Amino acid sequence: MALNIPGLISVIVFYILILVIGIIAARKSRNNNAEDSFVANRSIGLWLSFFTLTATNVGGGYLNGTAEAMAYSGLLWTNVPVLYCISITIAGVFYAPKMRRGGYITMFDPIQTKIGDRAGSTLFFPQLMGDVFWTAAILSALGSTMSLILDLDPVLSIIVSSCVSVFYTFIGGLYSVAYTDVIQLICLTLGLIVSCPFAFFHPSVDLSRVEDTWVGEIRTNQIGSYADLCFQILFGGLPWQVFYQRVLACKSPSIARTSSILAAVCSLLLAIPPAAVGVVGAAADWNTTSYDGEVPIPQEYRSFILPMVLNYLCPLPVAVLGLGVVAAAVMSSADSSVLSSGTIFAKNIYKDVIRPQASDREVMWVLRGGILVTGTLSCVLAIMVKTVYGLYYMCSDLMYVILFPQLTCVLWIGFTNTYGSLTGYILSLFLRVGAGDVLLGIPPLIHFPYYSEADGQLFPFKTLAMVVNFVATISVSALTRHMFRRGWLSTRWDVFNVMKREEDAKIAEERGESLMMKERDDGNRDLDYAQNEKMKLKDNDMQ
Repeated sequence: MALNIPGLISVIVFYILILVIGIIAARKSRNNNAEDSFVANRSIGLWLSFFTLTATNVGGGYLNGTAEAMAYSGLLWTNVPVLYCISITIAGVFYAPKMRRGGYITMFDPIQTKIGDRAGSTLFFPQLMGDVFWTAAILSALGSTMSLILDLDPVLSIIVSSCVSVFYTFIGGLYSVAYTDVIQLICLTLGLIVSCPFAFFHPSVDLSRVEDTWVGEIRTNQIGSYADLCFQILFGGLPWQVFYQRVLACKSPSIARTSSILAAVCSLLLAIPPAAVGVVGAAADWNTTSYDGEVPIPQEYRSFILPMVLNYLCPLPVAVLGLGVVAAAVMSSADSSVLSSGTIFAKNIYKDVIRPQASDREVMWVLRGGILVTGTLSCVLAIMVKTVYGLYYMCSDLMYVILFPQLTCVLWIGFTNTYGSLTGYILSLFLRVGAGDVLLGIPPLIHFPYYSEADGQLFPFKTLAMVVNFVATISVSALTRHMFRRGWLSTRWDVFNVMKREEDAKIAEERGESLMMKERDDGNRDLDYAQNEKMKLKDNDMQ
């Protein structure tokens, strides 16, 4: 296959366009302090929030993974789009408004407020791993697409794409990311709409080939693991900084809620075209196309089904447009993930723990360093690991087992403290790591019920670890609080100062209520004064 010059030129033009928009948007952040840069001065309105949330959700892993699952596993196993969009809706209705009203900068602010800066900072590592896995998945998707359609080295494609997305995120922060997301979502939507009809009506496609297989099948021994995956996607999608960075930048809690719901609906609709492409890929007779590889398509190439359909079943201009779809999806998600981890490291680790006296300029450079490190790690992993959908599942794994219970307890269980949080964290991490991981080559230390050498862990062990996290966090928090308050344990043994933190929080709450009452009384006095003056003027007029 010769180098696709028109396609290469179109990709270069697209990258230049995104870079220019990112650089222009970066001007808005020049005079802001560090915290304002983290949340774009809380100036994002409804439609910009909707665009950036949707573009972030619909990444390369989302598109390629949906097509791959639909083609080879069927509808029942293509559960990410539906469950993840329900997850976004739950986060938008319950979590986002509460956190926006709290005036937080990152998702970890309420955690550190409740359990302490140092203890809360330990939860950063699952978040970092989730962001790296997410970004690696979508960069891998772009690399495979460019390799098939443009005949470019996938490693080179991954490196160039990483550099572009990291560069404009480095100089502009959330402003550049949000405004480039608008263009990326428009390109993505138009490309998907145009590509699908050409693929469906290709002569090699016969839908009767998949009429008995497109639904998929769940075997009896898979019910436990299938339920585990469903719960993982549904609740593991809640504690993502990439989501909260946008809703915390919204002008008001109501905008955060509305834009989240709209983004969830749009993300679900944008999953329909890649799912249809997956069906087309499974129904095509690849021997009658220009594809000259092994048929049926080998296991290691199944994650490439979306770019293969675009390349071999669509005319060249449409294939190039389809490449723009995946490139746009990758850019919109990669920049969000590297910014997410960079923000948490600069704000919650460096500023809150390592150097509380750090200047705004210093924090901004730490943010940029975090962006570079996260982008580099993701790039390396994308080159080394090729299973796109496996990485996509793994993205929500640690978030589900560790961060979902922690964030939920901090927001909704008032007596959550450091002792309970760390106990839940350690137990759930042990259960998850002890179960092993095929993708990472970690052998299982714990054989849960129904384990077999052939099928691996069939028991819903991730959900078990999540429940253990919840139970341990709540019970140990309640027990230690009760023991300190009853005097069964002296407060000198309170090494994490949870009782002092609880008293400080109570005092701050009382001061806040007193201030609100004072403002209300002042407002009432002003109203009474205005009404009296109005009555005096009326009396004078009557006289």
